[in-house]
Amino acid sequence: MRVTHIQQAPGGEEPAASVTLDYEGRMVRRRRLPLDGGGSVMVDLPETVSLDEGDVLLGEGAAVRVVAAEEPCLRIAGPALARYAWHIGNRHAPCQVTANSLLVREDPVLADMLRHLGATVERVSVPFRPEGGAYGHGRTMPHAHGPGETHSHAP
Repeated sequence: MRVTHIQQAPGGEEPAASVTLDYEGRMVRRRRLPLDGGGSVMVDLPETVSLDEGDVLLGEGAAVRVVAAEEPCLRIAGPALARYAWHIGNRHAPCQVTANSLLVREDPVLADMLRHLGATVERVSVPFRPEGGAYGHGRTMPHAHGPGETHSHAP
């Protein structure tokens, strides 16, 4: 099977095949992915994309649901979530935001820093779905400007 495009989190009939991927594995362009029930699918997309839970990989007879794998994370709680989020963002670490907590991938340096700031830090194993970037779907991705508009983001 060869995948050539993605349908973002459609409703309706559930594909028979699925692929379970961690956060890093959900960034794809061209790669063979092992299916959960055995076999594999070749992903061959025109550009790199960030897959989300529920997206469907489509092409040449293929319909494969994307599942976010559980992975080692840290759940951060405490009285100053906005402050903790600022420190996480200042280190450019991906972060999942909920009403009562923040979630980052397991990182002993971040854990130590956050504890020193007064946060409660709990190790958990959950699917990691961090906030996307301001310019792209899924995570911070390169952004495009209008036709003919070019500039450098270099320092």
